[in-house]
Amino acid sequence: MQYKATSPKDYITQVPVDRKETLEKLRKTIKENLPKGFEEGIQYGMIGYYVPHSIYPDGYHCNPKQPLSFMSFASQKNSVNLYHSGIYAIPKIYDWFVNEYPKHCSRKLDMGKSCIRFKKLDEIPFELIAQLYRKLTAKEWIEIYKSTIIKK
Repeated sequence: MQYKATSPKDYITQVPVDRKETLEKLRKTIKENLPKGFEEGIQYGMIGYYVPHSIYPDGYHCNPKQPLSFMSFASQKNSVNLYHSGIYAIPKIYDWFVNEYPKHCSRKLDMGKSCIRFKKLDEIPFELIAQLYRKLTAKEWIEIYKSTIIKK
């Protein structure tokens, strides 16, 4: 589902009532565990966390006017989806997450390349998500991005 939000707070006000509390908790979890250097805002119609141009002036290589994306989350029709670029770009983080997930959730992991889908909102593993967001600093993400993503 696409929302026409101008801020993360605005985004959450537009989602169905039964998802508001979960999205607020997810946002709080991320903000409390996200290393310095990332900013929060709306990117690609979702709540996003990115490296601002003030830290990485080159921005996203496909559209340099956009800051360098790191992660985002969205309320979709049948799930809440979390997108994490580190899971996509760093096999060690991917492997760690896949191995840790069953310790935090009894549901089967529903995951794409960088997308984690949560269909049962009461089973979102917030502590695991907190750990995931502490794994990379903005500086580390820039270096990984420059050395792996741009070179592909």
